[in-house]
Parts: sequence; C-alpha cells; structure tokens
Amino acid sequence: MLAYPGTVTPSLRPAPARPRHRILGAMVAAAAATALLAGCAAFAPADDGRSLVPGVGSGVEASPKLEAVSPAAASVSGGDTLTLTGSVLDEVDRVTVGGREASDVTVVSATEVTAVSPRTEDYQPDAGEVIAWIGETPVATDTAPTLQYEVVTGVDRQLSYALKHWQREDYNLAEWGELNSVGGDCANFVSQTLIQRGWEMTDDWFSYDQSANRTASWGYVPAMDAWLEANAERYGLTKLTSEQRDQVKIGDIVMFDWERNGTNNHVQIVSDVVHNDDGSISVLMVGHNKDTDFRDFDETITVDWPGGSGYFWSIPAA
Repeated sequence: MLAYPGTVTPSLRPAPARPRHRILGAMVAAAAATALLAGCAAFAPADDGRSLVPGVGSGVEASPKLEAVSPAAASVSGGDTLTLTGSVLDEVDRVTVGGREASDVTVVSATEVTAVSPRTEDYQPDAGEVIAWIGETPVATDTAPTLQYEVVTGVDRQLSYALKHWQREDYNLAEWGELNSVGGDCANFVSQTLIQRGWEMTDDWFSYDQSANRTASWGYVPAMDAWLEANAERYGLTKLTSEQRDQVKIGDIVMFDWERNGTNNHVQIVSDVVHNDDGSISVLMVGHNKDTDFRDFDETITVDWPGGSGYFWSIPAA
C-alpha cells in the first residue's frame, strides 16, 4: 500500500525513549544489594576475639572489654594467679585489685590475660575491684568484676592477726597480756603470731594465764633466738643474713642486735617484701615496743639504731 506523503507506517515507528534515571536507579539498587551481601561476610567476627562492625569503606574494631575474673576468691597475702577474660585484651599492660598493682601481668591471647594477685592493704578479708589497664586507660566492663579476699593459709592467719593487734590500744591483752613492764612485749607478740600461723606450744615454749606463766623462750628475745636455733630442723627454719633478703618472705622472723655485741635485743615479723624499681629489696616489719605495721628494716639499723645489725629466720611457707 502506498503511503501518503508525510505519514509513517505504524510498524516502523521508533519505540519511545525510556527515561535514563530509571535505568540508573535499577543499577544502583543492584549494586547496593551486592554490597549488602558482601558486607555480611566481610564483617564476620574474627577468630582472635576481635569483633568487626560495618563502617565506611572498611571494618572498625570493637573496643577492649573485660568480662570476668577467676577464681572469684584469693588469699589475703596475695600470690594467687588470676585469669581475666574478655575481648580485645591484647594490649593490657597493668592489672589492679582494690587499687593495688598485680604482678606478672601476661597477655595470653586477645581474650585472656593472667596476673598474680597483690595482698590486701592490711591482710584483712576484703573485696577488691579488678581493673585491667591499657596505659592509663581502664578497660571497659558492664559490671566490674571483684575478687573476694579470704584468710586461707597459715601465713594469712599470722599476718591478719599481726596487723589487727600491732597497736597498743589493740593488744590482745585478754589472752596474752603484755610484757612491757618487764623489758618489752616484742617477743611475746611474735610468739602470738606463730601460734596463729599454726605452731603449737611445747614444754620449752609456752605461755598461760595472760603470760603470767611462761617460758623465757616465749617472751625474752635472747632466749627465743636460742630456742629457734635449737629447733631449726624441727620447724624447717633457715637463718638468712641481710644480704640474703631476696629469700625472705612475709611471716619470717627478724632478729636485731642493736650494739653488735652478740646479744639480740629486738624481734619482729616480716609484713612485706617490696621489690623496688632500682632492683633493691625493702623488708618491712610489724611488731611491738616501737609499735609499727610496716617498719623498714634498713631504716631501723641506720636511723633508729645506727650501727645495729639484723638477720632473719626464714620459715617454710604454710
């Protein structure tokens, strides 16, 4: 059929142009769907305890978090290994318990850190908040874990007793009396702490009736030292010089000779051993007469009694 001039056969008419924005919109939607699927796989939790969350262009690491500590209880004297668990803990460099520094902090993995518990302030039962630190920043936690301090060992009982009764107003007079009127109460007090540690009175070391009936070895320093010497094997005692203080432990006995004339004048109990940053070791003591809780050994023989000397009876841990 012949077409009239200026007309177009319907079957040969060009299709109407589709708007470009619809095509671009479909492409963008498809790309977004692909990116969403890819993102679910890309941001799966890592095996090392880190958790990644979606971000712009790459994953963002979760913040460190402390979740728990075990065991839940430890000795008031310290020395127990604690295990802290959580996530992203691999930069932890300090741990404190009740505000006191734990020792031997070791990062085992991103989810586990170990540390050795410090003692309590005065060897009394208490609860201490456990905090992990990265530099000066505490690691976040939903509920701060706590460590319950308990009297567990013989040394715990000895030091808990000593730090409870070292001041004159807190002497245990009802049970042991005091001997200041007959030369000093230092040996009487040390003997009391050894009873708390688990030692038992013998025929040659005893005190009854508020120390009215007692042996010299119980309340007189030279006699006590001689008795310790005679019973060193029985109690597993080791005599240490002041230069061997790296072997000294809390609960050990300290003997002093103020005039260096071979006669001991004073006795105390080791209440702490501090390893200083300069490599030196400070021995601190609790005792009566000059009633003190943490008296410094070196200051005692240089300032309090210049020229004096001292040594230690080391007792096996109990």
